[in-house]
Amino acid sequence: MARFFLKGPCQPSMEDLEIILAYREKRHATCFRLLHDRYAAKIYSKALTMLRDQDEAQDATQEIFTKIFLNLGKFQGQSKFSTWVYSVTYNFCIDKIRKEKRSRELFADELENPPDLEADVDDDPELAAMQVNELRTVLSKLGDADRSLLLLKYKDGMKIKDIADLFGKNESAVKMQIMRAKEKAKRIHQDLFAASIK
Repeated sequence: MARFFLKGPCQPSMEDLEIILAYREKRHATCFRLLHDRYAAKIYSKALTMLRDQDEAQDATQEIFTKIFLNLGKFQGQSKFSTWVYSVTYNFCIDKIRKEKRSRELFADELENPPDLEADVDDDPELAAMQVNELRTVLSKLGDADRSLLLLKYKDGMKIKDIADLFGKNESAVKMQIMRAKEKAKRIHQDLFAASIK
């Protein structure tokens, strides 16, 4: 633990948590640059996927980094720093999209490449059988929380443990929420498309 309190600047060989603790103590610019270099490209890539505009994604990346460093004191290391960064990025972009009333377009675009539903441990043939356009409609009818969970699990391919870390919940609660979200999706699909199935 002593190496967390180095007198010199942060080193590239240091782990994320070591850099964060050193930055909190010394406020050294090198620490800031190391974390920025590690995560800027990942944040920009996710922002670009969600916002679908290079200028907006660049602006978002700067704003997200500002948010991350203003809130570094809240990061306690209970989850991986990369998961926390993903959470801040995802929530920032979702808030931005909501403000611009573009969430329906976002989720339609995300589903141009259909989720790999077969990869799920508890394979769900009914959900997997939905056509992309039907699935897009179903997702637009779900609440934000349910829609986000399904996209994180099936589109982004996040593991249950990482989703649990992201939302500060235990894995059992996340599994239950995903199961309920899938049941809601199937009910909505049945209500909207039952006539066309017959």
